[in-house]
Amino acid sequence: MFRGASTVSMDAKGRLAVPARYRDVLLAQGAGKVVVTADPTGCLLLYPFPDWAPIEQKLNSLSSFNPQTRRIQRLLVGYAHDLDLDASGRLLLPPMLREYAALDKNVVVVGQGQKMELWSETGWRAQVEEARAVDGAAMPAELDGFSL
Repeated sequence: MFRGASTVSMDAKGRLAVPARYRDVLLAQGAGKVVVTADPTGCLLLYPFPDWAPIEQKLNSLSSFNPQTRRIQRLLVGYAHDLDLDASGRLLLPPMLREYAALDKNVVVVGQGQKMELWSETGWRAQVEEARAVDGAAMPAELDGFSL
């Protein structure tokens, strides 16, 4: 399970050092094999390979005649890249993915249960500010009665 947020450095070649606490999970769950893809919110999603396979299967089983479904399929499956952790626990992010998420030297890695999100610092700050500005009246019905 992935939780917590960390800022990590990405080098000029696009190599990203995965935090050790996440690296151990990736090695245990998928032998270091992951899938990284684009998310509609502007970040990247990183899944252990075994967790991505059923998602991709579900996406590909949806009708491609629905324009909204087709757009999501194009984004999530079209940007999906199979990657491997190197011996130093790094991932080499392809230029297309780095450009999509506007990633530069500092990348925020955010654990989200079965997956991680990779954000630019600017993008992550905007997400945090948006979350902090949530109006109680705008909360989804699923959160009615939810308490921390």
